[in-house]
Amino acid sequence: MTLADGQLVLSGVSANSIVFADRPVRAAGHVLTAHLLAEWATGSDSFASDPPNATVSVLSNDGASVADAVVTLKSPKVEGDTLTFAVDVLEGDLNGAEGPASTFVDIIGMPLTPVSFAGAARRTAYRGAWYAGAAAGAAAAAAPYYRRPACGYYPYPPCY
Repeated sequence: MTLADGQLVLSGVSANSIVFADRPVRAAGHVLTAHLLAEWATGSDSFASDPPNATVSVLSNDGASVADAVVTLKSPKVEGDTLTFAVDVLEGDLNGAEGPASTFVDIIGMPLTPVSFAGAARRTAYRGAWYAGAAAGAAAAAAPYYRRPACGYYPYPPCY
């Protein structure tokens, strides 16, 4: 991982990314990183139209410390297992950081998410193809304990 001159370069990126949602049902799963990036600019509420913030964490080689930076991710480009983003650094510093890195993309603040975790979940659920299997399993397991609202959350219509 390098972060310099407005670019975040991640090397050795996994072919799979972990995705999750917390509403309407807690769900988690995996999606091909290539598919995640293919969806980056899809739709009027895409990451291309409103870039997400992310935390980049780098564990030291000896595991004794972690360096973090919060960035805004833009214009992803992938070549092999190298993923490059144009970034704006919001806070933190990764100078001198060495070791394994992870990137956590935060969709809070995207359209339909005016600082609302429920709103974030609606957008996440909208991308249901990524979560379909995990959500169905979680819903089946939670069915006796989970009372679904008649409206307001995907896939139900808005409450009026």
